[in-house]
Amino acid sequence: MPLTLTFTEGVLPTGAEKQAVAQITEAMLKWHGLTGNKTMTSNITATVHVLPKSATFSGGQEFAGAWVEWKTPSFAFTDREVQQGFFEEATDIIHELSGGKQPKDHIYVNVVHAVDGAWNMNGRAMTNAEIGAAIAQG
Repeated sequence: MPLTLTFTEGVLPTGAEKQAVAQITEAMLKWHGLTGNKTMTSNITATVHVLPKSATFSGGQEFAGAWVEWKTPSFAFTDREVQQGFFEEATDIIHELSGGKQPKDHIYVNVVHAVDGAWNMNGRAMTNAEIGAAIAQG
């Protein structure tokens, strides 16, 4: 489940990106009841992009932002309580790692769902049912 974190340069202190990846990964697992699940944990990957302020915009104007985006199978993040809890926690993680400097209203969280059957694990396309079976094995 790829996690993409994108930050305007200076939003987080240098090196805090690793903490953000670790904490947001743990939050995602926690909110889905999968803490400690080896299959799920090993299939969470992440990329971090730090961009100059001249490359991040809001309303067409340069600004400092933070973006948390998950790409997941369509069964993830479907429960409203999970959505609200995870989004709040992810926002808080970024805000706290910024030393409280990054305004919460400039931290954006979203989820993109894959079409059932269009998810790759272990080198093959898997359906939601196949992924669920793999996760159930721990």
